[in-house]
Amino acid sequence: MPNLDATIEQIHQSYNTRTKVRDQMLNQARMLTRHCANAIRAIHREDRALAQEHLNEAQELANALSANSTNHPNFFYAGYTQDALKEYAEANLTNALVTGETIPTPNDLDLDFVPYLKGLAETAGELRRRCMHVLRHGDEAEADRLLAHMDDIYDALVTMDYSDAITGGLRRLTDIVRGVTERTRGDLTMSLRQQRLEKQLKAFEEQVSEFSKNDD
Repeated sequence: MPNLDATIEQIHQSYNTRTKVRDQMLNQARMLTRHCANAIRAIHREDRALAQEHLNEAQELANALSANSTNHPNFFYAGYTQDALKEYAEANLTNALVTGETIPTPNDLDLDFVPYLKGLAETAGELRRRCMHVLRHGDEAEADRLLAHMDDIYDALVTMDYSDAITGGLRRLTDIVRGVTERTRGDLTMSLRQQRLEKQLKAFEEQVSEFSKNDD
C-alpha cells in the first residue's frame, strides 16, 4: 500500500512539526507568565527599572506567541497561551495605573479583547494590594486615587453584558472585581476614621496637658 505509506509519512512529518511548535509555544507561555509575575513584584517594590526590564522581555515573548497565531491558531488560542497573554495585559495595566501613566490599549499590546479584559479585571487585585501598602504608610491621597481606578475598572467591565462564550467567562471576574473594590473601600473608610480619631485624641491630650500646666 504505497499510497498509504506515503500518506502516513506525510502525517508523521506534520505532527512532528506541530509538536515542536506546541512545545515552543508552551515554553514561551511559561516564560511570559514568569516575566509578568516578576514585573508586578518589582512594581510593588517600586523598582521601576527592573519592572520595565521584565516588561520588555515579556513583550518579546508575547510578540513571538502572536507570530504563530496565523499558522497555528489552535495552539495560540489554547488555554495556556491565552492565560499567559492575560498575565501580560495585567502586568502592563498594573504598571501604568500604579505609576500614573496612560494605560495601554489592546492595539498597543497587540492583544485580543478577551485576554485584555481579563487582565484588566485582575489588575484590580493588584491595585488593592498597592492601596493597602500606601495606606500603611499614611498616603491617603494615593490610596484614594487607586480606589478610583478600581471603580473605573468595574464600571467598564460591568458594561460587557455578553455571553461567556464571547467574553471567555468575564462575568465571574467582574463579580470578583466588585467584591475586591468594595472591601478596599471599606478598608479605606475604616483607616480614615481611625486616623481622624487619633488626631482628635491627640488634640484632646494636648488640651488636657495645656490645661494642667495653666492650672499649676
